[in-house]
Amino acid sequence: MFGVPKLGRRSRPLLTAFLALCFLPIGGVLVHALIPPPMTILMAQQVIGGRGLDYRWRGLNDISPNLVYAAIAAEDARFCSHSGFDMEAIQKALQRNQEGGRVRGGSTISQQTAKNVFLWPSRDWIRKGLEAGYTVLIETVWSKRRVMEVYLNVAEWAPGVYGAEAAARHWFGKSARDLTPREAARLAAILPSPRRYDAARPGPYVRRRAARIQASANVVRNEGMATCVTRPGQG
Repeated sequence: MFGVPKLGRRSRPLLTAFLALCFLPIGGVLVHALIPPPMTILMAQQVIGGRGLDYRWRGLNDISPNLVYAAIAAEDARFCSHSGFDMEAIQKALQRNQEGGRVRGGSTISQQTAKNVFLWPSRDWIRKGLEAGYTVLIETVWSKRRVMEVYLNVAEWAPGVYGAEAAARHWFGKSARDLTPREAARLAAILPSPRRYDAARPGPYVRRRAARIQASANVVRNEGMATCVTRPGQG
């Protein structure tokens, strides 16, 4: 009879470390299903770089649904229907990149949330692989409403400014719950480059992009494309 070989004393620490590495991501996703992230890697990097930190968590009930509609319109039109990855958007992005057009990533809101909360900002393949794994985890454990809530709270909206509440205060001097459709569209318009663009006094590019987002946000609202996030009677 062949028995299962016993682990030597030297092997046990390696096994313990391996199991810890396996369960660490799961534990983090479970914790943040209920508890707001205290700080992300990007936030820490920006603080060290001297950009400060304005991070104000607000529950989704305290954020205007106008910003939800605008975020879906700008970043992920199929947010409520996919399981973390929008294959159609990825294929279009790959095709456009191969044709020499403006480089686009095709990342969903779920993927961006996984990156923002758990990982570091870079484009290397290791991070992209981890991002895919975390995306599967948060889509499995969190509701779509929770994904959107975390996304809107940890996204960077200006140098050192994180979350919808801090963004609304920074750019418009008001609470995130009071954002108008126009203001929400402007915030969504600067998301790709929040350190470069101005939501309060936008230039021509941001104004044009915000106008397109606002029009698309009306479609998102009217066509029920945000029902996995918003509650009946909102908006």
